[in-house]
Amino acid sequence: MIAPSVSLLPMVAVATPLLVAVLVVVARRAPNVRETCTVVGAVATFGVVAAMLPALLHGRPPEATLFQLAPGVALSLRADAMGMVFALSASFLWILASLYAIGYMRGLGEHKQTRFYASFALCLASTFGLAFSADLLTFFVFYELLTVATYPLVIHKESGEALAAGRRYLAYLLTGGVALLLAVAIVYQAAGDLTFTAGGFAGDHLGRGGMIAVFALMILGFGTKSGIMPLHAWLPTAMVAPTPVSALLHAVAVVKAGVFGFARAIGFVLGPGALAEIGATRALAALAAATIVIASVVALRQDNLKRRLAFSTIAHLSYIVLGLSILSEVAWDGALLHLVNHAALKITLFFCAGAIYVRAHLDHVSQLDGIGRRMPFTMAAFGLAALGLAGLPPMGGYVSKATLVLGAFDAGEVAFGLVLLGSGLFTAAYLFPIVYRAFFLPPATEDRGDASPFMVVPLSATAAVALVLGFGDLLRMGELATAVAGAVVGVLP
Repeated sequence: MIAPSVSLLPMVAVATPLLVAVLVVVARRAPNVRETCTVVGAVATFGVVAAMLPALLHGRPPEATLFQLAPGVALSLRADAMGMVFALSASFLWILASLYAIGYMRGLGEHKQTRFYASFALCLASTFGLAFSADLLTFFVFYELLTVATYPLVIHKESGEALAAGRRYLAYLLTGGVALLLAVAIVYQAAGDLTFTAGGFAGDHLGRGGMIAVFALMILGFGTKSGIMPLHAWLPTAMVAPTPVSALLHAVAVVKAGVFGFARAIGFVLGPGALAEIGATRALAALAAATIVIASVVALRQDNLKRRLAFSTIAHLSYIVLGLSILSEVAWDGALLHLVNHAALKITLFFCAGAIYVRAHLDHVSQLDGIGRRMPFTMAAFGLAALGLAGLPPMGGYVSKATLVLGAFDAGEVAFGLVLLGSGLFTAAYLFPIVYRAFFLPPATEDRGDASPFMVVPLSATAAVALVLGFGDLLRMGELATAVAGAVVGVLP
């Protein structure tokens, strides 16, 4: 039994972005100060998250109680290994996303930038609260706060298209939230407890019918944010938002919250052992496999670059969900590694899409002939990220995809293993033609010059991180992922 250590650090990790949001509003008439607060706050948050790592690695995860709601019911935070995998990734990428957002928002002269930066910080506060939630109720609260905090970013342009996308966004995600709330209520009624426990705590209390009902509600609740088909329709329409928001949705916060929720539900609430006995995860695995194939085919047909990347995200999120559903230690290890690798790879691709739009005012694949000669740093980063997303060495995506495939075959799930293998070909088919167009077709204009350093430096850095992840585990992510997988799936019969 791991002994937690009482610490204020989990609370500080959530409170720092909240403070950033307040300071951004206070400094609304001083753009340089406002943006400095954003970047400094992001660096400080990463420092706070990283400061919890030594205690965790010594077997004493920091925890804190926010406040007591009722006897035996509290909102609590705990920085366990799974939460640290998510929080380290999100906090580091927030630094780069903040720098990138400055270049993007200034480059296009976007309106209501104060609201943008404040909402961005609130999203990250919700993300860290979700990552460090010690129980299902706390998780639910931050999960829904994340939905609300992201809404102003989705409708940022305030056009008819943006407002329609915002309505669809809320309709899908709040409906999923209602399903998740019902699941929380059923679990508490049956088990009298909501505290996350490696291997699960609710399986012995719910019975077969209760397990199926709760798991079905959780598929609705977490499937909306993670884009499981047919619950995905909000995600492509949300691409009307500014590109930094798209990067946030796909790499750092919203959709990753959905797959993180599946990891908590399977590994820490219902339990892989209890789910394996009733075969409930087979349905989720089948949905995830179908989503991988269908979303990849749809991505092939998208000419709009951000929509192509959106359907790519839908497919790759299901890699993680499929890995979690297979219920083998190796597959879990691959799923958690892919959560980190996909974040670095996909944020790079969206950063590149935004840089192209700001510098060249192009947003369709068919317009990108020769863009690599005009914007070499941007498209070199895009090419590296495309390699990684297709699962090719030396990028980090190769490591996590190979682990997922090995996990599927190790568990005897040959069909799912073949889906994961074949998905790499689909990814290459919808990303590599972009790279070919960029570097091997003549440009439509001789205009040359890359985007602002505020954009090129972050996208180059995220591409470099993805490359480093291919050679070794950054910040011991691999050890953390393996520790989680061993603790959770080790209870399988």
